[in-house]
Amino acid sequence: MPFTLPTLPYADNALEPTIDSKTMLIHRTKHHQAYVDNLNKALDGQPAFANWTMDEICVQLGSIPETIRAMVRNNGGGHWNHSMFWQIMAPTGQGGAPSAGLAAAIDASCGSMDSFKKSFAEAGMKRFGSGWAWLVVKGDRSVAITSTPNQDNPLMKGFVDMAGTPLMGIDVWEHAYYLNYQNRRADYLAAWWDVVNWNEVNRRFTAAAH
Repeated sequence: MPFTLPTLPYADNALEPTIDSKTMLIHRTKHHQAYVDNLNKALDGQPAFANWTMDEICVQLGSIPETIRAMVRNNGGGHWNHSMFWQIMAPTGQGGAPSAGLAAAIDASCGSMDSFKKSFAEAGMKRFGSGWAWLVVKGDRSVAITSTPNQDNPLMKGFVDMAGTPLMGIDVWEHAYYLNYQNRRADYLAAWWDVVNWNEVNRRFTAAAH
């Protein structure tokens, strides 16, 4: 601590037309920055957590004092989720493709890559209000699709329906897409595959499977 806003691995306009530069700028420097600021505020004066990583905070959320737990859950989740989100995207044509191992795991769980994309989009569409859709790897190395409300994530064991190690997640809060797509969440979900950084998703899958 204090936690800080990460820099982007690409320019604000690098994901256009899928994600426009104005949305990227507002999303990161306003929304994500607010999560960072509020998380630091919540943990100020809490030396017991001074050396905790964001992974540790999410996984051990139940250890956070109840008086600040909701603030840490919302803002710590927001910080972790968005830090991951920026990393698992890349300019069109630079994100690579699913590795053989990840593709096999997706096929085993979902039947095919097309079926996976359809189910992933459905998870995003069915998430009422604000939240995220996720691909996670579980303890048996299988993968699964889930979604969470607000800024929860699958690391928050005991606080979410399905725990696991997140490999990728898409933000379906309206602030992630509304300037460009308005109420057309389905169009945003369909376009997003053009900017998925499979190289990073592959890395996360390999790390979680060992």
